Amino acid sequence: MSIQEEKFNKRRLKSSYITTVVSISLVLFMLGLLGLIIMHAQKISNQVKENIGFSIIMKEAAKEADVIRFQKMLDASSFTKSTEYITSEQAAKNVSKNLGEDFISLLGNNPLTAQIDVRINAAYANNDSLEVIEKQMLKNEFVKEVYYQKSLVKLVNENIRKISLIFLSFSTLLLIVAIALINNTIRLSVYANRFLIKTMQLVGATQHFIRKPFIIKGIISGIIGAFLAIFFLTIVLYFAQQQLPDLVKFQEIDSYLVVFGIVIVLGIIFSWLSTFMAVRKYLNIKTDSLYY
Repeated sequence: MSIQEEKFNKRRLKSSYITTVVSISLVLFMLGLLGLIIMHAQKISNQVKENIGFSIIMKEAAKEADVIRFQKMLDASSFTKSTEYITSEQAAKNVSKNLGEDFISLLGNNPLTAQIDVRINAAYANNDSLEVIEKQMLKNEFVKEVYYQKSLVKLVNENIRKISLIFLSFSTLLLIVAIALINNTIRLSVYANRFLIKTMQLVGATQHFIRKPFIIKGIISGIIGAFLAIFFLTIVLYFAQQQLPDLVKFQEIDSYLVVFGIVIVLGIIFSWLSTFMAVRKYLNIKTDSLYY
């Protein structure tokens, strides 16, 4: 009977350990998935911002050599992502294409002047920065006007800010839920060994000696759970790339390694902290309370 009871307890402990590892891996998988979503959302946000730009309308007196020299100065500026020089002839062709008719033949001359279209880096894609850049550009003797859509820039930044706040709130909530789930799972695992903990304490074992094997086991569970989560994340990324080929241009191996590294670190920290707290509880609890 005692042998059967011992086998039953071993099976129960093994089942409890597997459940703990699976629960940790699922929680870390959700955290890792959220991290990947936030990472891609940030890249998409930067790409949207970098599509914001402005047009520098040159004066009629500006010679092509002056405009090209000015363009090179813009290319060397910290706020510039890319520039495009559009001659007055090209500008006329673009307008005619948009209107669907040759407006030059109606007017008799080309009223358009050369311009430089500038795409800016994401950090400068806001009205405050653009106003400073505009004032700086207007100081050039060949610049007639700087044009950009202020309302569009404001709208883009407001929407990105709202989405960021939603992601931040959801991330905080999920992190709290993750900590609670891992903590409860490990506490249940330690609960199955509460009599063993108290027995070791009664025979004179120190708290450090009792706590050490549980913490090591908890950390190992966290590491295994983290690698399982990374395995599932890799599968999700693979199928996501098959369904959304455009994701390839947002791929950065370094960013993925950072997310995977954070998953491993969180798995170790959560498991260590939860195990430490759970063991301490049963070390300080009275013997009579172990039966409740």
